[in-house]
Amino acid sequence: MEYVVHLAILVGIYAILAMTLNLVVGYAGLLSVTHAAFYGIGAYSTALLMTLAHWNFFPALAVGIACAVAASFCIGFVLSGLGGDYYVLGTVGFNFIIYSIFLNWQDLTRGPLGIPGIPRPELFGFSFSSNIAFFLFVACWCALVWFICRWITHSSFGRALKGIREDEVALQVFGYKTINYKLIIFMISAGLASVAGALFATYVTFIDPSTFTVDESIFILAIIILGGLANMRGSVLGALFLVLLPELLRFVGFPGDVAAQMRLFTYGALLVVLMMYRPQGLVGEYKLQ
Repeated sequence: MEYVVHLAILVGIYAILAMTLNLVVGYAGLLSVTHAAFYGIGAYSTALLMTLAHWNFFPALAVGIACAVAASFCIGFVLSGLGGDYYVLGTVGFNFIIYSIFLNWQDLTRGPLGIPGIPRPELFGFSFSSNIAFFLFVACWCALVWFICRWITHSSFGRALKGIREDEVALQVFGYKTINYKLIIFMISAGLASVAGALFATYVTFIDPSTFTVDESIFILAIIILGGLANMRGSVLGALFLVLLPELLRFVGFPGDVAAQMRLFTYGALLVVLMMYRPQGLVGEYKLQ
């Protein structure tokens, strides 16, 4: 039972990351490969404030969100004027910068040693120390992020984002300042992604830089491409599929000496086949060109 709850918590955290990235990639059509950086900013900000300053989870989370939004404004201000491959390379570079800060600012982040002993959240004296209680906590945050994302995508702002995705120049002709729209959605996405970072840090009670690499950003991007771009249900389905599939393959009776390799091969083959026959993802409304 504990194992199932553990997987459910991870699915919830990755669902938050996927939904928030989908706002940028699926709705605005901006291929971002830096989501793990904001995920890490939320995790490190919350962890440092809770372990060093002994703050409660919620004010620490608020600071983490503010830090992620500030960082996204700085990089987004530069990236909003770019397009295509230059935008992608800019996001990759930013992820490397944040990872390098986590790794090398040892006086603050402890570098590769990481930050241990991160306490679980408390609310009105109740500690979410058990995994079941923490799962309910994550589920509430996941539902909140879902409703925020749905409200954004069904608003006039969300329709403008779709317009940017389909034909940014045409939207500019009608007087829309598309750079502002791209910057705002980038900042919203970053702030919400930091929530997932805070949840992850307080769940595992330990973080180190290896969790927040470009590889992790690519994995989050794979979730939304597989689940479906411009569809929030697809983000959740993609998180469910990519988190659970490697675990399910553990129970397939591969020979012991090649079990690990066969699991990776099967995992990759299933993804390739799915992308061949469903390039828009499981329930996607848009596919990357």
